[in-house]
Amino acid sequence: MRDYAEVWAAARPYMRARKNDVHIPLSYGYAERLLEAHPQADADVVLLGILLHDIGWAVVDQEAIYRDAFGPGMMESAVRIAHEKEGARLARAILEPLGYTPALVDEVAAIVDGHDTRAHALSHNDALVKDADRLWRFSVTGVSIACDWYAMTPREYTEHLVPQLERLFTPAAAEIARADLEATRAALRIEDL
Repeated sequence: MRDYAEVWAAARPYMRARKNDVHIPLSYGYAERLLEAHPQADADVVLLGILLHDIGWAVVDQEAIYRDAFGPGMMESAVRIAHEKEGARLARAILEPLGYTPALVDEVAAIVDGHDTRAHALSHNDALVKDADRLWRFSVTGVSIACDWYAMTPREYTEHLVPQLERLFTPAAAEIARADLEATRAALRIEDL
């Protein structure tokens, strides 16, 4: 597997928005773990897909992110859709000059465009990217950041996560999420606070 140093460098300017400089590396680590359980997947597609999936947040209306991209109706919000479209555009702009094949670039861009708002997975690679994107939510870091986005306490947010366990695409992701959620609840003393 490549280390994708050139892609990380090209994506870096787009990673500060919405804490993606925290979210993307953590999600990338989850993607690596999922690939261990799914060796038949295309590691290049999955890892490049997760690395680039949220860079579009950097070029959309920053005020609209926190106003419209969380809470009721968030998956249909114009800003959420825009971040996917812009992310796909930026993914192409990053990968094509680096010499990635047109087929790989097309697959990564298709995954990025719809990774949040599309309920179904386009492929096994897409399912792994979707799961890796979601898994960080169950970590201490994910709960600590996202509870503020959703104006919830850590306890409320961890309760909000429970139904999401059923929305993961792979058994490997569900196993990781359950273990992380249990560890997060213990670390944040959810039962005490």
